[in-house]
Amino acid sequence: MSTHAKRERLLLADLLESAGPEAPTLCENWRARDLAAHVVVRERRADAAGGLLVKPLAGRLERVQAEFAGKPYEELIHLIRTGPPRMSPFALKQIDEASNTVEFYVHAEDVRRAQPDWAARELDPVFADALWSRIERMARVLGRKSPVGLVLRRPDGRTAVAHRGTPVVTVVGEPGELTMFAFGRQEVADVQLDGDKEAVDLVTAAKLGV
Repeated sequence: MSTHAKRERLLLADLLESAGPEAPTLCENWRARDLAAHVVVRERRADAAGGLLVKPLAGRLERVQAEFAGKPYEELIHLIRTGPPRMSPFALKQIDEASNTVEFYVHAEDVRRAQPDWAARELDPVFADALWSRIERMARVLGRKSPVGLVLRRPDGRTAVAHRGTPVVTVVGEPGELTMFAFGRQEVADVQLDGDKEAVDLVTAAKLGV
C-alpha cells in the first residue's frame, strides 16, 4: 500500500524532472538542481546530512551537496524516485512516513509555486489530516522564532499554538497552506491573518520553520 511519503516523493521527482535543472525554487538561492541534490544528500549521506542540524558540520554538508549538484540531473531525479538505499533509516516505512511526508510536500510546492503559472493543488481530506497532525506536533518548533504570539487554525476551528506571546496573530487556512506558512513560505501561503497590522507584518517577515 502506498504511503503519503511515497506519493509525495514521486510527485516531487516528476515536478523536478519537468521543471528542469535551472528552474527557480522557493528555497533561497537554490535552483531545481540544488534542491534535488539536497533531497538526495539528506537520504543517502548521513555523514554530511548532520550539517542540517549541527552548525559545525554545515561546511561539510555544503561541500557534499555541491558535489551532488554537479552530477547529471537525470541521475539525481532517479535517486529521488527510487528512494534511499536499504540500509538507510529512511528505507523503513514508518520513518519514511514520519520524516518525509511534510518534507516532500513542502519541496514539491517549492518547485510548483516558484513557477509563474502555478496553480493551487487540491488535497484529499486524508492527506490534509496527515499534514495537520504533523503541524500540530511540530507547531512549537516551527513557530519558536515568531516575534509575536502565533496560532495556526483550520477553517473548522481546530487550532495549534505555535508560539505563546502577545500580541497574537491567528493564521487561518487549510492544512497544506498552514504547512507552507509554518515552514517559512509565508508569501505564497493562501491563508488569512487575523491580528494587529504591525504584528501581522512582523510574523509575515519572520524566519519561521526548522
